Amino acid sequence: MPGYAWVLEVRPGYEDEYKKRHDEIWPEMLDALKQAGIRNYNIFRHGLTLFGYFETDNLQATKASLRANEVDRRWGEWMAPIMKIDVDPTTNFPYLLPKQFFMT
Repeated sequence: MPGYAWVLEVRPGYEDEYKKRHDEIWPEMLDALKQAGIRNYNIFRHGLTLFGYFETDNLQATKASLRANEVDRRWGEWMAPIMKIDVDPTTNFPYLLPKQFFMT
């Protein structure tokens, strides 16, 4: 299954709030991610830098599902004040990192 990664940032002073919101993630947001085909989703933090990794069989379908999902839209609005999110203007999705190495 293809894996994808992104890098975003927490705004200074919001590290604890970011963690709290994800500790208390809305069940309907988890459902939206699963319905979009996302599996094995992990987010790591180093200082203000966030590194996310997820897997999906069909990235284009995943993006379309999330764009059309009202819960994902509300989650994004709720998180926007505490995060710096760079969105790729060609995909209207956070920049995805190109894989550089894979070990089996």
